[in-house]
Amino acid sequence: MIKRIFAEIMHYIIEYVNEFIYLFGEMAPWLLLGFIFAGILHVFMPEGLVVKYMGGKKIKSAIYAALLGIPLPLCSCGVIPTGISFYNEGASKGSTVSFLISTPQTGVDSILATYSLLGLPFAILRPIVAFFSGIFGGAITNIATRNEASNVRKATVSQNDKLSLTDKLKSMITYAFHDFLMDIAKWLVIGLAVAALISMLLPDNFFSLYLNNQWLSMLIVLAASVPLYVCATGSIPIAAVLMMKGLSPGAALVFLMAGPATNAATMAVIGKAIDKKTLVIYMATIIGSALFFGFLTNQFLPREWFTMMISGHAAHDHEILPMWLKIASGIALALMIINGYARKYLKTKKQKTITDMSSQVNQLKISVEGMTCNHCKMNVEKNLSGLEGINHVEADPDHNEVLIDGEKFDLDKIKQTVESIGYSFKGKI
Repeated sequence: MIKRIFAEIMHYIIEYVNEFIYLFGEMAPWLLLGFIFAGILHVFMPEGLVVKYMGGKKIKSAIYAALLGIPLPLCSCGVIPTGISFYNEGASKGSTVSFLISTPQTGVDSILATYSLLGLPFAILRPIVAFFSGIFGGAITNIATRNEASNVRKATVSQNDKLSLTDKLKSMITYAFHDFLMDIAKWLVIGLAVAALISMLLPDNFFSLYLNNQWLSMLIVLAASVPLYVCATGSIPIAAVLMMKGLSPGAALVFLMAGPATNAATMAVIGKAIDKKTLVIYMATIIGSALFFGFLTNQFLPREWFTMMISGHAAHDHEILPMWLKIASGIALALMIINGYARKYLKTKKQKTITDMSSQVNQLKISVEGMTCNHCKMNVEKNLSGLEGINHVEADPDHNEVLIDGEKFDLDKIKQTVESIGYSFKGKI
């Protein structure tokens, strides 16, 4: 009896691990290619032009913001400080909302990863939906705030523009295969783990058997997606497996839109850093657009476009890329993630040792809540470093701490700066 139970448990564990490895291998080559494009965009995109074209309240500013946001590899945790920084530097509320809506739904990495698991139709549909939902939200915001004062300021020059080509290439590789990778690594692994678990536990055709009403399925998926955090890339394996279990393409699109674009923390930050009116428009646009495009997908696009690729994955016979490339890419990606966490642990340990040994009076440690990724870290460090009297800033998102080195500290200015970019200042430590 005990042996039989043990054998069944081992069977499920092996099945789960195999499914996880399969999904990881399918996404790995496309993710690595996406990371390269992410690094290129990060280093070579001129920051000053971003602010220039996102200023003003005309519809074209929302279009520019959506076009900018679609390829950028920022999830909802990273897009918030970036979007708010654009707003503080001169972007209008409309273009900021357009950027905040369109950016987390997709990105070069997630478009390629979408193609790997969900096929070409979804890979094309996701950026199109992100584009139009971003423009719609931006246009509505511009109309609602047409009587408010303009926020246009002078465009700034990116620090990357001052680097040599060699330094830019180094910065690109570091960002692509460490900084950005570590931003999504945890959520990618969680997404794959959840997808593998759903694949193992839910019976085939679960949704077609028990939840066949398209509006009910979209509303249930929407209700689950809005408060929870899942990045654009991490949402892909979950959506793929849910479709294998019978979820309609429209409901899967709702999940791919609302999951990455919203979560409780994002809503709180937008309401605080911009205003409640903007938050209401932001949420209404995402919810309305998700249901609208989900309905259009189910009603007017052939289901076979979306299920053909899914059927191939269900049978594990989808071979666009050679097996050796998938295995090599999977191993490389796994090693990069392990290396990233090892470096992070050693760096944290070293910083703690230095801090414990130091008793210098020119250091200040503060508590800042809301930092969740490397984009948050860079955003806090960049803005605080610009204050008078501060020489160096080191932010630690894992422990909600920021170590400041300088000649003098103005706590009021530090608090104002931290809160102006969407984070919570909790005082000295």
